[in-house]
Amino acid sequence: MYSILMILSSATAWTQKDGSQRPTGFWAEEFVAPYEAFASAGVRTTIVTPHGKAAVVDALSLTPQANQGDAAKASALAASLDRHAAVLASPRRIDDIDLAGFDAVFVPGGHGPMQDLATDTDVGQLLGRALANSRQVVAAVCHGAASFLTVGDATGSAFRGRRLTAFTNAEETQVGLAANAPWLLEDRLRDAGASFDAGAPWSSHVVVDGNLVTGQNPASAAAAAQAVLDLLAARGEQQGSAR
Repeated sequence: MYSILMILSSATAWTQKDGSQRPTGFWAEEFVAPYEAFASAGVRTTIVTPHGKAAVVDALSLTPQANQGDAAKASALAASLDRHAAVLASPRRIDDIDLAGFDAVFVPGGHGPMQDLATDTDVGQLLGRALANSRQVVAAVCHGAASFLTVGDATGSAFRGRRLTAFTNAEETQVGLAANAPWLLEDRLRDAGASFDAGAPWSSHVVVDGNLVTGQNPASAAAAAQAVLDLLAARGEQQGSAR
């Protein structure tokens, strides 16, 4: 059975350029779709947050407006979060994790990661070790890629030259948040030397580069999770053939 470490933000507010605090958290679909896909595939998923604080959903992500006007989808997401309320309320601490016990690391988005995961050195060290291990997969969806910004050392970002995607400047502009954002994720990833691959706004777009899997936006969450499962399955087959 495979084992996946899922890193969630525990931030509840995102500090804006003007100093205001915008309520935030993790994005419902970006947690629910992968978590349930992994469970259906028989994968054990362990949830961690900075300091083991409760992971809180961005309430906006549970509205019909944020789900293409689909009230049934919004209700289904809320029901799923209710089922998983216990694990979200009591995650493990990132700094208590032994990465050797996991096959992959998966980071959902929402604007929460822009506040905490983007500056958390424990996250950066863990992701750096996983990225350097060809037997482990590193994956992020949407703003989850903000967690990449602390990965590296004095020589530069570990993501320099790697193909990846994340929530784009165009999408941030279209939701009306770019003007007051303290920084934009696409800009930061490009500045770090990543080869940023943007798909059409709001379309499902997943990039696989070696052991790195990234999804652009909420619509990409399920496909990113499937890409992780496909990589793990392919590696399992290769190991079986080598015996």
